[in-house]
Order: sequence, then C-alpha cells, then structure tokens
Amino acid sequence: MDRGTETGAHTGSAAGADTTARSGAAGRIPLAVVVVDREGLVSHWSTGARRLFGAAREDALGRPAVDLLPVSGALPGDDDSASLLDSYGPYDMYDGLGPDLESSLGGRASYPAAGRARISGPEQERLDILWWAYPLVGPGPARLLVLAADATRLQAERGYDDEIVERIAPGFARYTELPGPDELAKRLPEILPNMGPELSTRIVSQVLELGYPVLEFSQYDRVPVTPDWGVPRRPGRQRAALRTLTSAQPVVPVGAEHDLEYAAVRERLEFLNEVSTGIGSSLDLGETIREVTSAAVPRFADFAGTHLRAAVLAGEGFPDGPPDVTTVWHRVWVEHNDEPGRWDDTVPVGEAIAFPEHTPFFQCMSTGEPVLIPRISEELANRISGEFEKRDLRPLISDRSMLVVPLKARNVVLGFMVLMRRSDRAAFDGMDRTTGAELAARAGLVLDNARMYTYQENVAETLQDSMLPQVAPRMAGCDIATRYLPGARLGRVGGDWFDTIKLPGSRTALVVGDVMGHGLNSAAMMGQLRTAVQTMATMETPPAQLLRNLDDLARRLGENYLATCLYAVYDPIRAELQLSNAGHIPPVLVRAEDGSSELLDLPTGAPIGVGGVPFETAVVRVAPGDRLVLCTDGLVEVRGADIGEGLAALCESAAHPAASMDDACDTIIRALNPQGGRKDDVALLMARLNGVPGGDVAEWRLPREPAEVAHARRLVRGRLRAWGLDAAVETAELLVSEVVTNAVRHGSGESVGLRLVRTDALLCEVTDDEPGLPALLGAGVYDESGRGLRVVSRLAREWGASASGHHKTVWFEQALTPGGRHS
Repeated sequence: MDRGTETGAHTGSAAGADTTARSGAAGRIPLAVVVVDREGLVSHWSTGARRLFGAAREDALGRPAVDLLPVSGALPGDDDSASLLDSYGPYDMYDGLGPDLESSLGGRASYPAAGRARISGPEQERLDILWWAYPLVGPGPARLLVLAADATRLQAERGYDDEIVERIAPGFARYTELPGPDELAKRLPEILPNMGPELSTRIVSQVLELGYPVLEFSQYDRVPVTPDWGVPRRPGRQRAALRTLTSAQPVVPVGAEHDLEYAAVRERLEFLNEVSTGIGSSLDLGETIREVTSAAVPRFADFAGTHLRAAVLAGEGFPDGPPDVTTVWHRVWVEHNDEPGRWDDTVPVGEAIAFPEHTPFFQCMSTGEPVLIPRISEELANRISGEFEKRDLRPLISDRSMLVVPLKARNVVLGFMVLMRRSDRAAFDGMDRTTGAELAARAGLVLDNARMYTYQENVAETLQDSMLPQVAPRMAGCDIATRYLPGARLGRVGGDWFDTIKLPGSRTALVVGDVMGHGLNSAAMMGQLRTAVQTMATMETPPAQLLRNLDDLARRLGENYLATCLYAVYDPIRAELQLSNAGHIPPVLVRAEDGSSELLDLPTGAPIGVGGVPFETAVVRVAPGDRLVLCTDGLVEVRGADIGEGLAALCESAAHPAASMDDACDTIIRALNPQGGRKDDVALLMARLNGVPGGDVAEWRLPREPAEVAHARRLVRGRLRAWGLDAAVETAELLVSEVVTNAVRHGSGESVGLRLVRTDALLCEVTDDEPGLPALLGAGVYDESGRGLRVVSRLAREWGASASGHHKTVWFEQALTPGGRHS
C-alpha cells in the first residue's frame, strides 16, 4: 500500500486517532496479482503471488487457479483434486465480508467480490489472506482478476494488536469518493505490473467502473489500495501527495521516509533482477536486441529505442575506435505503449543514421555516460528536432522525460538506448539514471555475448563455404546435385566434404569424405585432404593408389589425422564406375531401368590415417539414367540406433521418384533428417549418370608423321559438319593442328591418338607415347616455335595435360554455341 494514497474518515476518540494513524500506514502491503482465463487456468502470476502462495511463476502459469489459490471446488468440473495448499487443511471464511472466492472464480457473479480466508495446518505456517476479485469482460482470454494480500503482515510490520487486525476487511469504493481521485486513477495501473498496455488499460477501466479496492477498518474508515512497488520516489513528493489526497493534515508514521527510500531501492533492484533473468535467453543477436528493448517498457519507461553500430549489427567483429559524427547507427528495435503507429514513420526500425554532434544521443555515445533530461522543454525540443532534416520530432519528445544510456562492452560503446516517459508520469531522476545505467551495463554484456557468437558464426560459415567446392551442376555425361548441412553443434564447422573433379577422357571423379571429429581442426584437415585428392586426381592416379597416397599423407601430417573417403571415377563413354573405399559408408546406386536401389558391395579398407591396410578398386557397369548417391555417416547414423536401419532408409528414399535432381536430394534429406536436429554434419552428393552416346564420340589412330596434321584437320572438319557444328569448325581445326603438331614433333612411338567427344562442349584429346608433359614456353619475336600451346590457351575454354603409364594426353575444350549440342 502506498502511504501517498492513505485517507479515511476517523473517529474523534483517542483510540480512534491512534487507529487512524496506524490505519494510515496499514494500507502499504505487498499485493499478489493473479489473472484467470476462461478455462479457469492461471494466465498471469506476479512476483507478489509467488511470495504469498509459494509457487514459482513457471509452475503457476497454465495451472488451474483452484490448485494455487486458497479455495477448493471453485470452478465448474473441479473435483477437489489435490493442490499446493492441500497440506494446510480446510480454510475458514470470515462472516459478513462479502461472497466467497468460489463464487467469483466460478463466474457466477457479475460484480466484484472481496473476502478474507484463514488457512492453517498442524505443521504449516498460518496464512491470513485478504482478497479482491473482479470479473473481466471484453476480448481476450482474461476472465477474472484476483488481488490478494497477507493480513498477518499488518500485525508483524505495523505493530497492530489483534483487535485491530481482526477488524480489517477488504472492500470496494467508488474512487471518486476518495480524496485525490485523479491521482488514484493514475496509480491504479501500478497494481498490474509486467502486463501489456492493451490488457492493462482494459482491466484498469473495469476496476475503476466496478469499484476501487480498499481496506475497511470500520464502516466509514477506508484506505485505498495501492501496491508497495508503486511508492513515490522521494520523501518530498510523498508529502505533496499526502497533502493532495487528504483533507486533514496527515499523520506520517515514524520511519516512513526511510521506508520509502528502502522501497524505492528495492523496487529498482527487483526490476533489474527480473530484467537480468529475462534477457539473454538466446545467443541470436536479433532476439537479444528485442529482449533488451522490451524489458524497459512499460515498467521503467513508456518508450525505448535501441541503436547499434553498423559493425556490431553486421557481425564484423569488435568496433574499431570511438564513435564520431560519421559513425553509422542502426535503429534495430523500438518498443512503446503509445497508440499504434505513432512512432513508425518518424523513427522507423531498420533506419541507418549518423547522429549530429549537438544532440543528447551524440553526447551519450561519445562520452559513454548516461544523459538525463528531466523534462524536454519546447526550446530543447526545437533544437533537437532542428538537427535532423525532414523529420519533426517535437510532437514525440516535447514535455517528456528522456534518459539516453550507452550499451558498452569492454569500455567500447556498441550502441545506446533512448528511454522516455510521458508527461503524466514521474520524470527520470538521479536514481533512475543509476538504474538505467545498470540496465544498460547488463544489456551491453548480453549484446556483446550475442555479437561475439554472431561473429564466430559468420567466421565459421565463411571458412566452411570457402572449403566446400562450387560444384557445377553438369559435367561431361552426368548431372550433379549436392547438399551440405552443418551440424547442430556450436561452431557449425566440420570435416565433411564432397567434390567433383574433371578428368581427361570426359571422365568425372566423385568424392565424399568425412574427417573424424568436429570443429576448426577437422575443417583444416579436410581442406588439406581435399586439396591432395584434387591434385592426385588430375594426375590420373588410379582410385586405389590415390587412397593409398592419401593415407601416407595423413600419417605424415600427424597421428590424429583420421578420415573416411569414397573415391569414384565415372567414364561416360565406357559406361562404368571405378570405386575405392577407405572406411566410408557404401554408396547407393539407383537403376533407371526398374527404379530399384542397392547398396554397392565394395571392398572396404581402413580409414585414411590408419596405415598398413591395402585398398582395392571395384568396377561397376552402369546404364544411362542410373543415379549414384554418396553421403557421409551423419545422414544415416542416429545415436542408439543400428546404422543398418539408416542405410535401408537411404536406399528407400533414394529410389523415390523425383522431378529433378534437387528434388531427389531434398527427398532424401526430409526422409532421414525430418526435424533438422542431427548433431553431425551431413554431406550429400548425387550424380545422374547420363553417359555419352556412341554417335557423339569419334576416335582415330594416326601415324606420327608431319603429313598427318593436315589429315587430322580434315577429319575434324568432316565430323563437326556431320554433327551440325559448322560454327566451331575454324577454331577446332586450328587448335587440333597445334596439338597434333606438338605430338608429332615431341612425342614418341609410331602413332598418335585423336578423339572428339560432343557433350555440352567439344572435347578434343590427343595422345602419344611420350610421358613427359608439355609446358608453355616464352617465344621471342624471331623464334619459329613455342607458340602452339599459347594459341591453345588463348582460344580454348579449358585445356590441360595428364600422364598415365608410358603415355600422355593433351586435351582442350571448345565452347559451343547454344543449340549446337543437339543440332
């Protein structure tokens, strides 16, 4: 109860005067506030309710009200089930104090009810409860507002004797019947802490209409109820309120001013404690910003706007240097209890702005100290608004109290929060400045944690993205689709990878690997192994030999380098797969002919890094349209389940018909990772093996003689025209002439091989029996040779050379005009 609202008509006797003095102080007691919904369940449970009835908020919300309040059999359908208060035994209602709480909770009364309940048990603390109940009407689920107080505290804290305590009863009065009705109406919302403005306003209007809660000491001696968290901030203001609300000179109890200061400090500590427990529930920067801003409204301020430096919001790391007039700030969230839309156009969320120098905002962010303006005068409002072009802030800030507090971490300003109160509310004072600074300090720490997490997430994702290849959706004779899903663990970086590598002869290498462990070390090892695989693959290292070389490399890099790897080479011309496995889960092959799927039975070697285990290569014949599915074990392994079940599910989902390769990948992911909650990384690679028809391949064997260069040009010209690629003839003749000339001049053996392959591009391969690879040479002005490969490098889309055994192959790809593939 707030002493600032104490009043009453008192008797003239000495005893009556003594009662008056004590009853004047009696109203200031903590209140429990409970809202019950239409189902009879608790939808609001205040801190005071927790202290009075002993149930925590998280335990009370959603529970039947009769299980928590001192009643039984109150709501329709209640069967006197056990409740938190059962151990107290039955309670007794005082006679003559109004209807019981059962009828109010049961919704059988359309008028407010008040009463008193004494609860006692053989081994329990005695409770003497005063209560008020208001039926609520209107939209929303709220059905009943219950206020309750502990009558025993009137005796323990105020020193009342038993006779006075026995006479105290809860009741109602028109608030206009009490002195200072306007002040009472303004203070009534404080009975409803931590409620949204819409619900709070609706409930307050109904309370004022139905009757103001009061304590009655006699038929004529009434004290209006206000909660003890709504006490005035300073003793001076307390005296002014007393003069306003009483027609006679008030009697201020001894120690009242000390109590007021203590209550004010306690109120702020409770507010900061609730804020601290309510923010930081997530490491998501956006969610944290919303929590921090919303924590201040409406209990501490009527408006709160949070601004952050651009570097903080972008997750670019810690801001460098102090802010100045060029620093860009982002308004990231606004919370207020004004009418909807009032602030939206003038201070929109998401706006980037640099604040002028002669403003309170710049002063706060440059000094790192709170800026307090108790009341914004018309002159100051004009001056602040004049610093901003094309926006009039005056209607929003005039006559309001403003507090600007910095959001700091490690003594660097990350942002600031603008707090304002309306003119009909007490202005910010020095204690509020301290409270706001402490709120900002705690909020700054939480924001910095979220900022660092966001920064680490960005670094991890950048690292992971840089290590995973940008796979082309179409290779020679096959289509590719991939998926990578980071695990749910912190860091989002792992050692799973996939890759596709273009090989000579229109072949494609398909790779999937999984480094043991998780985190940056695994990602770094993955990058090294992937690079090694790419290097050896382009050198045409056979699959089994490649894994053996990779195993040797891993053991040289360190003892903890362990990984599984599956390496496959697809030859679309021969329609076959060559596969080698190093401890990896087997791939799935889906046959186009009948839609069946099978796990390929491959010789499984030990993981990379174990050493001493041979690797073998298996050859599998495939048909056009078959699909090969390779993945890491994160997709099929579930803790506590047999991996065989996961592999069976992989086979089933891979065989499911799909409109496209991407749809097929998504089908597999949905089937094996339905809730997206797998903790391990997942790498998935799917290849549709289209093959290259025999009519799109032309091969010749030419004697290694200079005259065969012209013959090679004629052969290429004739085949391209037969394929309808007339536009590619001139360039192809020139490139073939240069490559064949090099083979005739610098090769060995009796013949030169020439092959043309038509896919989306024109591939030309020239093979001879000299294993030494050609090199680009610098040719001078008068040199007669050395320019052939430079011409190839300039005109071809891609070119390269590889050696295998005792021969080498020089190849180039020539881009075709749209539609040339099917001409």
